[in-house]
Amino acid sequence: MSIMNWDECKKDFIRKVEIDLERIESLIKRANQRLKRAESTKISLDNVSFVVEDYYEIIKELLVAYLLKEGLRAKNHQCLISYFYKNNPNYEREAFLISQMSFFRNRLDYYGEDIPFEFYTENKEEFKKIINLLLKLIGRKK
Repeated sequence: MSIMNWDECKKDFIRKVEIDLERIESLIKRANQRLKRAESTKISLDNVSFVVEDYYEIIKELLVAYLLKEGLRAKNHQCLISYFYKNNPNYEREAFLISQMSFFRNRLDYYGEDIPFEFYTENKEEFKKIINLLLKLIGRKK
């Protein structure tokens, strides 16, 4: 799994926008609502894919807010991850985990492939750490 090159993102998929504090707040609120749902779901083989998808959506919404805070908007999810990694090179492992979540989420959405239960059990604490990290980077606490 690789992370898209930031220069390619900047050239083709990133545009400058006005900073929209209301939209940032709305994204954070929705992410927190999803987080409550994900954390309160009793995990089973039948629903683990959807719970991981929820965690990915939370992270994606927070990444959108993170870019928006800087007056940027991405046309694809990969550039959200690329921007995060470019600005936070110390969080390489987290960036690659987000990329892996994106891959699994796309396999689920487009091919109907289940996300492995082990992926959730091995990484659920990391998902939460990434969410808290993003909230901190945006300037919010959980």
